[in-house]
Amino acid sequence: MASNEMLQKYAELALKTGVNLQKDQALVINSSIEGADFTKIVARKAYELGAKNVHVNWTDDELTLLKFENAPEEVLTNIPDWQVQKHLDFAEDGAALLAIRSTNPDLLKDIDSERVAKANKASAEAMKEFRQYTMNDRIPWSIISIPTGDWAQKIFPDKSKADAIESLWGEIFKIVRVDKEDPVAAWDKHNDILHQAREFLNKKKYKAFVFKAEGTDLRIELPEGHIWKGGATKTEKGFAFNPNMPTEEVFTVPDKYGVDGKVKATKPLVYGGNMIDGFSLTFKEGKVVDFEAEKGYDTLKHLLDTDEGASRLGELALVPHSSPISQSGLIFYNTLFDENASCHIALGKAYPTNLEGGSDMNEEELDKHGVNDSLTHVDFMIGSADLDIDGVTEDGKEEPVFRQGEWALDFDS
Repeated sequence: MASNEMLQKYAELALKTGVNLQKDQALVINSSIEGADFTKIVARKAYELGAKNVHVNWTDDELTLLKFENAPEEVLTNIPDWQVQKHLDFAEDGAALLAIRSTNPDLLKDIDSERVAKANKASAEAMKEFRQYTMNDRIPWSIISIPTGDWAQKIFPDKSKADAIESLWGEIFKIVRVDKEDPVAAWDKHNDILHQAREFLNKKKYKAFVFKAEGTDLRIELPEGHIWKGGATKTEKGFAFNPNMPTEEVFTVPDKYGVDGKVKATKPLVYGGNMIDGFSLTFKEGKVVDFEAEKGYDTLKHLLDTDEGASRLGELALVPHSSPISQSGLIFYNTLFDENASCHIALGKAYPTNLEGGSDMNEEELDKHGVNDSLTHVDFMIGSADLDIDGVTEDGKEEPVFRQGEWALDFDS
């Protein structure tokens, strides 16, 4: 087990830099039973910082698996109204939301992928109104991860469960800068670097990006008025928070109708407790028209069939190959980590805040601007040491943005 000092620093970082918890604000934590000890540290620290209430929604992998193995489909697809309303009540009160993720990436590998897909869709439909609070940054929210035995041994298969957990704690502490003397100050400096990159891109106003690497030749148009974001962002009331810890990305919204070509994933994708690997997608006028997968073909198919928007893009994110997560040499089988090791794109819903005035637009208005809507939002990784990216300027010229997986831009110019 990690030292108490490091756990205390991690909890404080999640609360101060992650959700930026305010005095007399409620905190909602989504966490697993296996992470109960750390969750209690976070709760205690939250009350010390002035939280008026800390509510924990517990999950348990073993119970989740039992339900998928035994419950009838109508149970899996029926989300109780009280469960939805509980989330809405906290959101309407302006609560902060902290997700502590630590799920076994192979949890549902033996469950019928169609059964999992129906349950995921039902949950997304039920929580659609609540998701507007997070997708539009109306409340502060953040996602962090802690080790569990199954996840740790997936990453370190040759180690005992205890040693694997200890090794994963060490990697997480390095990646989220908890190993620094002052993690909060280290994150302030990191956010400044990400803000510098995003502001440069916002000034450039590229109208498209062209991605080229082995198995990838893809053009992504960007809507007029797109906004690059990355690092800390702000709620509608002006409170800064970091949605993802770790984060190494700057990201924006693609034009849902302007994606053409083929893209090959460079890392496995864990979706709905199942793994998709060795896959590629072919786009025409924004929509996936063909796909391949060496593993998890049916799971990928069900993802793309979630709804009309699931086969279109909702996010484009740039991450240099030299990011700390990439340099660890590990595959984490956890999108929060793997997406920050690599440039990535996301199938499904776009963040309205990535478009000027987008958070005030309805679905029809967003669609007219090419902003995708869907019940799902699933990132997958396309970056590598071989990836080249060109930005297309307003006058149609192409100029280097990435070369061999690294920034080719001079942010000081």
